[in-house]
Amino acid sequence: MSVDMTSSKPYIVRAFYDWICDNDLTPYIAVDVNVYGVLVPMVFVNDGQIILNVAPGAVGSISLEGESIEFTARFSGKLEHLTVPYGAISAIYAKENGAGTSLAIEHPVEEDELSLSPVSAVDNSSDDEPDPTPPSKPRGRASLKVVK
Repeated sequence: MSVDMTSSKPYIVRAFYDWICDNDLTPYIAVDVNVYGVLVPMVFVNDGQIILNVAPGAVGSISLEGESIEFTARFSGKLEHLTVPYGAISAIYAKENGAGTSLAIEHPVEEDELSLSPVSAVDNSSDDEPDPTPPSKPRGRASLKVVK
């Protein structure tokens, strides 16, 4: 008789995060951006992976609870909200000495993905016709005002 258990990955990541922070080191996570649910600025992705500094001083409003890590961080001066499911984390380690662990990537099957229909199966038999008038364009010339 097998007992279904939840993933141990969130517990492992949280434990390493606390351990790295308790030792006054900088926790970094390596994230596979191809996993369902990852929300990161794609311009900083290299080879399907992004390395994120998740130190308390580098991010805002970090939450390690639930199914994912959520926080805000600045990228090139722009504030971004990031979501990283635990299944997408391939490693957590200290920047200064590399202490940490590598983890297996988990590709979850989401209920939303299962309920999606192929495009060809969508029913397009509605009686509504598209609006033949294009949206009106703004009139006048664009202008900027200098504020001192």
